[in-house]
Amino acid sequence: MKLATFLEKFDQLADAPNAVEKMRELVLRLAFSGGLTGKRPTADGVPDGWGTRTIESISASISSGFACSRSHQVEGGHVHLRTHNISTLGTLNFDLMVRIDPKMVDPQKASIRAGDILFNNTNSQELVGKTSLVDRDYDYGFSNHITRIRLKDGIFPGFVVFYLTLLRNSGYFARLCTRWINQAAVNTDTLKEQTIPLPPLAEQKRIVAKVEELMALCDRLEAQQQERQTRHSALARASLARFADAPTPANLDFLFHPSYTIPPADLRKTILSLAVQGKLVPQDPNDEPASELLERLSRELSPEKRRRQAAPLQPLPAESLQYELPESWTWARFRDVAIIASNLVNPNEFLDFNHLAPDNIEKGNGVLLPCTTVREDKVISSNHRFYPGQIVYSKIRPNLAKVVVVDFDGLCSADMYPIDALIDAFFFQRYMLSESFLVQAVKTDTRVAMPKINQMELNALAVPVPPLAEQRRIVAKVDQLMALVDQLETQLAASRATAANLLSALVAELTTA
Repeated sequence: MKLATFLEKFDQLADAPNAVEKMRELVLRLAFSGGLTGKRPTADGVPDGWGTRTIESISASISSGFACSRSHQVEGGHVHLRTHNISTLGTLNFDLMVRIDPKMVDPQKASIRAGDILFNNTNSQELVGKTSLVDRDYDYGFSNHITRIRLKDGIFPGFVVFYLTLLRNSGYFARLCTRWINQAAVNTDTLKEQTIPLPPLAEQKRIVAKVEELMALCDRLEAQQQERQTRHSALARASLARFADAPTPANLDFLFHPSYTIPPADLRKTILSLAVQGKLVPQDPNDEPASELLERLSRELSPEKRRRQAAPLQPLPAESLQYELPESWTWARFRDVAIIASNLVNPNEFLDFNHLAPDNIEKGNGVLLPCTTVREDKVISSNHRFYPGQIVYSKIRPNLAKVVVVDFDGLCSADMYPIDALIDAFFFQRYMLSESFLVQAVKTDTRVAMPKINQMELNALAVPVPPLAEQRRIVAKVDQLMALVDQLETQLAASRATAANLLSALVAELTTA
């Protein structure tokens, strides 16, 4: 396959993760294997007619810059380039430039000129090795985290910049460098010893021209992708809004439209929001109104549950009522529809019970992950005992929305609450996963070091309560729609994996041909 054919097929590969980034990598790999000028590598991997040189042998000088602290910065002083002034695209950027006291400037490192190469010798592991070409002369100094390479005649600077960029992009410098506490470094001697495959000067120039042409094409493809993504995002938002305004089967089809993809996380959030606002299923006038349900629940409370129920609270303030409810629904406090069933026990008496911790629940979707026994987890502190049918909720970091309905006996961390739902447990769990509940739970928290919600705060939260029969219809509808979202997510993952595999195969074909 020829590169032109590959580029013609790129639209088929655009859904692959980091497709344009991989194209840029491919261009550089082809450039230094002779693929852009029709050369084939010899037995030693270097294209016929090329040589191998060290960076030191092709350089007239290699020198690191000089360090300057914040105290040396002055208004109107000498420009001092730092690591962030070297972009990952092979060029300099002049954002956030600092100026220092001219008295602190090393005269030997006070300027850069056209054709110089600036190499970022110290940075985070993923950024170390950034390389930029200086496009013209500047009276700018440079940091000791930058190495200036000034080449001998007969070496085309752009060729060297692209090669060093290939090494960085492939993770070569990250693997090669020495490591400090939060930094990685490529010392000057290591850089000097680095080899580079080198064709004749005229071929260097042809390769650089071809790389620049193809990189410009990559830029255009990336811009097209971004423009398409912007259009698709607008369509997705419009579809979500349309479904939210009228959650009908016809409008549901727009959420799963083949020409654009709404992120599954956004779909799940929308479904839950509509569910707890009474917009997902129709109301039935024959259902027992929620107000009567609450009165009946209050009358039927056992003495033990009445004891566990917190003291009566004042009516909900108007600001707690986030949206208008259907006529048959009503707002209630958390304590009116659920009992926090704290039940601390000695773990040594329940060693073979399953042990549930916040990490055993996926954030935001109520999925229970595999858990082990109290014995296996070596639990030594008091834990809450829970029972089948209860809700278990993590009070730590409520923004993570870790809440699940359990169907087994077990112990849960003291960082969690077992909860007896007085209404349908699965509806109540769906509400606790919704944005409406999350906004309230996070708002109550004032702890910075370890965010959590206590029992008093939880009991005071507002809960929209539909008729019991409608609660069950809502749960069935949510489960149906979430299953569709799961299918969509699986299809998207499969599509991206297929595109990624095809892209990798085509790249391999090009680079080994």
